[in-house]
Amino acid sequence: MSTSHVNFSELLKRPACFLGLGFGSGLAPKAPGTFGTLAAIPLYWLMQDLPLITYISVVVLAFIAGIWICQKSAEWLQQDDPSAVVWDEIVGYLITMIAAPSGWQWMVLGFVLFRFFDILKPWPINLADKAIHGGLGIMVDDVIAGIFALVVIQWLYHVFPTMMW
Repeated sequence: MSTSHVNFSELLKRPACFLGLGFGSGLAPKAPGTFGTLAAIPLYWLMQDLPLITYISVVVLAFIAGIWICQKSAEWLQQDDPSAVVWDEIVGYLITMIAAPSGWQWMVLGFVLFRFFDILKPWPINLADKAIHGGLGIMVDDVIAGIFALVVIQWLYHVFPTMMW
């Protein structure tokens, strides 16, 4: 099924696909991954003040559920890794922002860094993208991209704590 044949009311009938397509953000005709990442920002904003262990627990649960969510969404769309499935971007961004400093600048930097790694897919992200399939495969490359972006944010914050913000 092409995403051009999917509308928002169709998504609402399928809760897993509603999540898989990032609350509808994956239906964007251009750059659905970017729109999926944008959909993650309000989720992060709501979660940012959670205790770290709670935040990480939510992200781990979102990853585990995401394997199933992405698999079901891909099956519904009848594609291996449809660009409209953006739950992986949402989880990747939430990983990026683990223990991030407060402030909108860090949210923007996290967005830019995550998109950078997700789009360029340096090794081992590209390896995971090619080697692992199904719901897990959809999720794993974005998890790794999120970890790369997380490391950069933490490095910047600890090496240059007063530089940016």
